Amino acid sequence: MENKMKSYQLVEINQPLELVETENPEPQGTEVLIRITASGVCHSDLYFWQGGYDMGGGKKISIKERGIKLPLTMGHEPVGEVVAVGPDADGVQIGDKRLVFPWIGCGECPRCLEGNDNDCISMRTLGVLAPGGYADHVMAAHPRYLIDINGIPEHYACTLACAGVTSYGALKKVHPLAADDKVVIIGAGGVGLTGIGIARAYLPDNELIVVDIDGEKLAAARQAGADHTINSSEEDALERLKEITGNGPGAIVDFVGSTETSKLGYEATRKGGRYICVGLYGGEITIPTLTLPVRNMTVRGSYVGNLSEMHELLDLVRGGKVTPIPVEKRSMSRVTETLHDLNEGRILGRVVLVP
Repeated sequence: MENKMKSYQLVEINQPLELVETENPEPQGTEVLIRITASGVCHSDLYFWQGGYDMGGGKKISIKERGIKLPLTMGHEPVGEVVAVGPDADGVQIGDKRLVFPWIGCGECPRCLEGNDNDCISMRTLGVLAPGGYADHVMAAHPRYLIDINGIPEHYACTLACAGVTSYGALKKVHPLAADDKVVIIGAGGVGLTGIGIARAYLPDNELIVVDIDGEKLAAARQAGADHTINSSEEDALERLKEITGNGPGAIVDFVGSTETSKLGYEATRKGGRYICVGLYGGEITIPTLTLPVRNMTVRGSYVGNLSEMHELLDLVRGGKVTPIPVEKRSMSRVTETLHDLNEGRILGRVVLVP
């Protein structure tokens, strides 16, 4: 094993990531050191790079207010090979190829003990609150967070650590659905396209409608299995949804999460239906409280997914029914360029960085 570790770190907001060389860490206790072979680039990394989130109404929340400290090695979709294990790390061996589950909780609170690390208020998320995947090595806290990817190409598998489990966790929340209910996905970016492929496998009997503002992404959505697509930059999405669904869709999953998309999602959902907000774009929504009981609908968020859902998703993928998203491989040295491309909407599907 090499003694030096290279990582691309966020040192200053909105500036190029800096290549830093440090001593390779030695795993302690249950820790496992992974040599990264592929690491996906997620849209949420833009918020760390740009320094914060839009809270709507002209308000912002900085990454510092979220407890995120610089310098930071971002990246929460790593796949790689086990190269060192701590003395208490059981069930894993040198040479094992593994996906690293990034959504790690404190391990002690009631939410973690019931298996919902993603609901922990003291998370240790890789690439956010712990060093992540824009490096040639990453440390996993425990073997239970290492997922066997046997049968799945590693450059696709790494996208499942965030885009995959996030969309799968959200789609599980659409139930119960009637047989004639139609499901809407708003946003056909990396997570949205992943969600379309998963929805075709997970919800095979329900028609799928995809809304986006980009014609190229909508074409990719149709190829991934969408039954209908709506370009909301060219037509009235609310009226078009009424035409297609009649009384409104049974569920809308919003992978954007802007003021405009949340308004559309809330207004379009049928009585008794579900609007699920996943995206972190930012904004605000005003809801007349009277409409909540009168429409008997559910409005909720969905944040990534838990470890059980990660395993369920990989089983679904291995079944061969999930359409993979387009993946472009790039050298990790192009990480800053990739963040710029992602910010400008120039990426279709997912970019995966290779050290």
